[in-house]
This record gives sequence, structure tokens and C-alpha cells, in this order.
Amino acid sequence: MTSVSGYIGKKHLSRAIEHVLSEPLTSPTGEQKPLAFSVIRVPFFLEPHYDETKPYIESNRSRLIKKWGGEAGWEVQKQRHDLKGRGLEAGIPHFNLDRLAANSMASHRLIQHLGKKYGLHVSEEVYDLLNVYYFVDGHSLNDRPRLARVVAEKLQELVASDDEQPAAMSEMDILDFLDSDEGRAEIELALSTLDQLGVHGIPKFIIEGQTVVDGAARSEVFINIFRKIERRGFVQRGPIFGDILGISNDIIERGSHRSEDIAA
Repeated sequence: MTSVSGYIGKKHLSRAIEHVLSEPLTSPTGEQKPLAFSVIRVPFFLEPHYDETKPYIESNRSRLIKKWGGEAGWEVQKQRHDLKGRGLEAGIPHFNLDRLAANSMASHRLIQHLGKKYGLHVSEEVYDLLNVYYFVDGHSLNDRPRLARVVAEKLQELVASDDEQPAAMSEMDILDFLDSDEGRAEIELALSTLDQLGVHGIPKFIIEGQTVVDGAARSEVFINIFRKIERRGFVQRGPIFGDILGISNDIIERGSHRSEDIAA
């Protein structure tokens, strides 16, 4: 399971990336060298104790009321964090408060698997799909038959016409993967590394393997960082979670967001 703040932060990050890619800086000689981006999604569990065998545990409304000690405490937190207002600013018109909260290990494993099999641009598209699936439509991320059906349909759209891609996983292929343990070790290693780094809340964005940006940051914060890299002309360090999650250098170098994709 991910957080509303993570969904909002993802929107601001995406806006910043699209802005920088669509309007690359021009050097004094008139040359343009647009950035390319490789976004790696690092898994995090808000409720790690949730039973993996159950399609869902409770509604998110019930979870939050319990977390904040009752409805009065929850109302205070809603006012303090202004998630609805921040969501509207990021272009998210609605959050389903009664979305079905569940253990999200299987969905995290799936996102990582798709990134390694098809590329980060595909896993990002599926990640966007699942944000709407969960936060807006309210479906459980551990409703495996529904998840397999929805993701299989998206994969057909993304890779079926691309001769350079492996064949799109079928609904049954995805369900078999979700019901397996493949990719669990990498997820557990990433969680252990986050704990060692002192990351106990989300969202957090790590840029160039060193600059940590809080998830409450607006698009302008990311744009300023990306422009500094663009002016510098090189990236100082690569992603720190690529090896941990088993993502090959080839996949990372192919990127998740490219200027030609924005132009298209």
C-alpha cells in the first residue's frame, strides 16, 4: 500500500519531468541536450502486518480513524495535511476514502517485475494505472484476479504492437506471478536498506543517489534541481536502489521518461 502523499508527489514529479523534457535548455552555442530520466519505484509498506492471504483488510476510512484515535483526531489530521487541497492542486479531483486497504507485497513485486521485463517506461505506466485503480476507484491492491485482469489489459496496450518487446503477459501469467514468491527477496532487501537509511515515512525522492526531496515538494522544487543538472551537463551518481532491486544497467539506461515520448 502506498500513501495519498505519495500519489500527489508522483503527480508533481511527473509534471516537472514533462516540463523539463518539453522545454530543454539551450546552450550559448545553440545546442540542446535534453535530460533523460530513470525513475525507480522503491517499495514501502504503510501497514506491514496486514495478512497477505486476504484480498483486503479494511477500508482506508476505518484504518485512518483507528490510526488517529477516533473521528475527531482524524478530522484534525485532515485539516493539518490538506490532502484534498494538495490533490486538487496536483490535478487529482477525487480520493476514494473507502478504498480497500490490503497488504501490497504482491503489487510491489509485480511493478518491479514489469520494469525488469519491459522497461521502466512500462512499469511507470502501470504504476500510474494502479494509483487510479486504488486511490480513485477504491479497489484492493491484493485483489489478485482483478489486478491481473486490469494490468494484462494495460500491457496489451503498451507492448503488444512493439516487436522489440517480449510478449505481453496474459491475465493468467500475471495471476501466476502474483501467487508466487518471485521478487520477494529484492523487496525485503530494499525495505531493509530504507530502514538502515533512516527512511521511516513516505514519500521521499532520491535524485542522483544523494539529493533527498520530501514528498510535499511542488513541481517547482524538482524543476530547479533538474535544471541544475542540465546546466552542469552530467549526472553525478546513479540510482542507489538499482542493484538492490535487481534492475539491470541496460534497463536503467533505457530510462522511464524520454523527450521523444513527451513530443509524441
